[in-house]
Amino acid sequence: DRLHDRAGYRTALAAAAAVTAGRRRLLWFGAAVLAAGVAWTAGFVWFIQSIHRPVEDPPRADGIVALTGGAERIETALRLLQENRAKVLLVSGIGGGAELGVLAYRAGLDAAPIVDRVTLGRTATSTRGNALETAAWVREHDIHSLIVVTAFYHMPRALTELRRVLTGVTLYPLPVLPPD
Repeated sequence: DRLHDRAGYRTALAAAAAVTAGRRRLLWFGAAVLAAGVAWTAGFVWFIQSIHRPVEDPPRADGIVALTGGAERIETALRLLQENRAKVLLVSGIGGGAELGVLAYRAGLDAAPIVDRVTLGRTATSTRGNALETAAWVREHDIHSLIVVTAFYHMPRALTELRRVLTGVTLYPLPVLPPD
């Protein structure tokens, strides 16, 4: 060997190897942070663009489910029912004190013609609970196609949970945008 194994070289080589390994870890960490940032940004851009997509009216279905928790969800579902877009409606996750007459009034509708076609589901307290409550209602009413009304940002999770428990049921999403 050309280099003699001297104590000074051994220490210098060990220090250089440690610095190189540290830099390598730092580079990998930086690359991972950068990749995560790019993925997050791309997802955010997709989300923003999906908000501005025009929403088509869903086809006629056997039933409608409105997942509560935000403005215009129940009103939209009640209007769809009044337009005979489906024969029955489940309002899932409704609070204990809410009544159909008040909900219809807020939507500018008369509750009398639809009272026998609306079920107020009071057991769900989460999206998973909405799905379970909806599944039981779908079986009870022999529903094979369902219009799903919820907020645009909630729709992906709602559809995931509903598809888990509603095999063989066609889902038609109708995302609701918040009022301006």
